[in-house]
Amino acid sequence: MQSGSRPKASSVSLSPIDLALFASRMDAICEEMGVVLRQAALSPNIRDRLDFSCAIFDRSGQLAAQAAHIPVHLGSMAFAMAGIVSRVDWADGDMLVLNDPYLGGTHLPDVTLVAPLFVEGQITAFVVNRAHHADIGASSPGSMPISRSLFDEGLIIPPSHLLRNGAVVDEVLERIVGATRNPSDARGDFFAQISANHAGVARLGQLVRVMGRAALDLALEDLNAYGERLARAVLADIPEGVYRFEDVMDDDGQGARDIPIRLALRASASGIHLDFSGTASQVQGNINCPLAVTAAAVLYVFRCLMPAQTPACAGSFRPIALEAPEGCLVNACRPAAVAAGNVETSMRLVDVVMGALAQAIPDGMPAASCGSMSNLAMGCAAPGAAWDYYETIGGGMGAGVHGGGWSGVQTHMTNTLNTPIEVLEARLPLRVERYGLRDGSGGGGACPGGEGLVRELRFLGAAEATLLTERRRSRPWGSAGGEPGASGRNRLNGAEISGKVRVSLQPGDLLAIETPGGGGCGSRA
Repeated sequence: MQSGSRPKASSVSLSPIDLALFASRMDAICEEMGVVLRQAALSPNIRDRLDFSCAIFDRSGQLAAQAAHIPVHLGSMAFAMAGIVSRVDWADGDMLVLNDPYLGGTHLPDVTLVAPLFVEGQITAFVVNRAHHADIGASSPGSMPISRSLFDEGLIIPPSHLLRNGAVVDEVLERIVGATRNPSDARGDFFAQISANHAGVARLGQLVRVMGRAALDLALEDLNAYGERLARAVLADIPEGVYRFEDVMDDDGQGARDIPIRLALRASASGIHLDFSGTASQVQGNINCPLAVTAAAVLYVFRCLMPAQTPACAGSFRPIALEAPEGCLVNACRPAAVAAGNVETSMRLVDVVMGALAQAIPDGMPAASCGSMSNLAMGCAAPGAAWDYYETIGGGMGAGVHGGGWSGVQTHMTNTLNTPIEVLEARLPLRVERYGLRDGSGGGGACPGGEGLVRELRFLGAAEATLLTERRRSRPWGSAGGEPGASGRNRLNGAEISGKVRVSLQPGDLLAIETPGGGGCGSRA
């Protein structure tokens, strides 16, 4: 069934108090979905690192609310969901599963489940969650390979019904989990995602049945209008003009180096327009981005400028437009490899947008942060001893005019936790020999950049590992005369290895990751 016509709502706007209560209730539903997902999941990636996101969309697929989860998940969903929901013939009890980066996904390990809410026989809204699965069927453990094509990166899931009329479509679920090394754990994580959406549908349904479908429409219209007003008030403080900035990706893992991302940012009375013309063409390696990921990075930066009470809804982003030439690094075409575009290129996009804005509002932009999620995927495919694990490792935050950067934290496009050492050592055949701050890695200045991290893992059994890291050649830039942060470094048994590499490990091998520091702000006294 396609969505029904919009009920005619009252023309009376909600009071500020009622609007605030409505926004809080919507956000609370997203938070509850996240709690259900975390508590029901089996993998450390979801249960401990919290690599998942939950959101609500209106009946046309426009963002209505989200929890404070993962920026790269949420922004890309906000950009792409309307296209996803419009081409499905929905029925009550359905649930869609997808991970295709060129049809609304990000990269293949991020698997999205979409469920409609029907009230009075009509589609009223959608609840959505996206979770990172450590194994989605790639040949290398952790499913973050040194790939040259999307087809090297694992199982591609086009938008498919995982549930029909409330019943699991077994052949779809078994096809997905059957591609993994540990089907029982993968199945458990998918049922956790299903449960999270069931919780969202139930709670949102309760809210809509109390307030009515027409009142929901009115509330969403008011919420979008309020978000747009707040956004335009902030953007009006950016002086009109064109601001240009350029930064580079270290490499693509396939031989290309110093790959430029170029931006012309135009601020005007009508809003903000971002043009990535001049950016490098898509590359053979996997640092390419689908446009949805580029949009996520852009929206994240501008959301950071907005006041805390700005609702996470479509209206808050209406004044922002972007364009990127088709086939370039940040608007790649199928079947370009994208595994690292979601996690590494998205971070550089933030640097580029912030670098452009720093010319317009220098006091409002910090120096560059570490600029890499320092991805480590690892595992073993041996029968009876198979395991997969994936983690991102924090670094230094860039300093700003109001203070130094934080040390050893996740920044910008990720918002995950580290897996506790006790969990890692209890579940996996490895030992964490060192985990601490990397002294001296933050850029100097009147306000120093944050320090990166050092993480050393001793392997107790044979395994394979893949590193997808950035800022190993370039350095996070400083601002207002501040010094750049130190570049990162990866080592195996003391010997330096490249930023993007797959290695075979033997018992006793020591893998060390030293993450970049943040840039400093202001000249030293």
